[in-house]
Amino acid sequence: MKTRALLLSTIFMVGCFCALHADDQLQPLHGTCSIAPSTEGDRVQFKLERGECGEGKHHCNMNDSDMPLSNFSGFTLADLKNDGAHVDAVIAAEAGKLTCSGTVRDLTLSGDFTFVPDPAFVARMAKMGFTGYDSEKLEAYTLFHVETSWIQSLQSAGVTGITADNIIALRIFKVDTPYVKSMDDLGYSHLPAEKLIAFKIHGVNPGEVKQYRAMGYQPSADELIQMRIFKVTPEFIQHMQARGLNNLTIAKLVQIRIFKLAD
Repeated sequence: MKTRALLLSTIFMVGCFCALHADDQLQPLHGTCSIAPSTEGDRVQFKLERGECGEGKHHCNMNDSDMPLSNFSGFTLADLKNDGAHVDAVIAAEAGKLTCSGTVRDLTLSGDFTFVPDPAFVARMAKMGFTGYDSEKLEAYTLFHVETSWIQSLQSAGVTGITADNIIALRIFKVDTPYVKSMDDLGYSHLPAEKLIAFKIHGVNPGEVKQYRAMGYQPSADELIQMRIFKVTPEFIQHMQARGLNNLTIAKLVQIRIFKLAD
């Protein structure tokens, strides 16, 4: 009994230490921020800087992105026309809350930001098998509105190999359940996250796959990526067929593109 009690006590102490260590990793982040109009009316140029940024400065963390206006609360494009106004622009997401507070000058809101991570989100992710979070990663999750419901939907759709690190890429390249299902319906089921990211990066789409199938080709997932990289499009295949080359394999078509034999 004493041994069991000692073991339970040790486990409890280790658990407390890990929880404290996790909390230590989830400190608020601070830096400077700016928001300016974008060339698209429903988006803004959003810039965050932490540390010393500039030429010759190496301790700098910067995010500069074109972001949907709908990501913000307490802020509209009309605010940028109110010179001298103080504005708090807030991005509230499941992973945390980022507030950019500043003054408007010359159509730009400039000031300071604070990001407060949400430990409850980390706990929910841990239950789903995702660990290793710090404030910087949670800030990125907040900027891209990563939500547990979206991750669960991908898992339910059969996506394998999802990690805390590739979740951001899945979000950036808009891998969602409709896209996963559309590829699944074509026979590309239970694809790993990295393959789906590659599909999206190179523009693999169901419509084009159906065209390949109609022309007698049954490309594998890797061949689809190759075909997109080397521009072996349905139009290119038709061009080759018009020249009398009707039985070219995918490998031959790719070689023709690589060595520019069609020129």
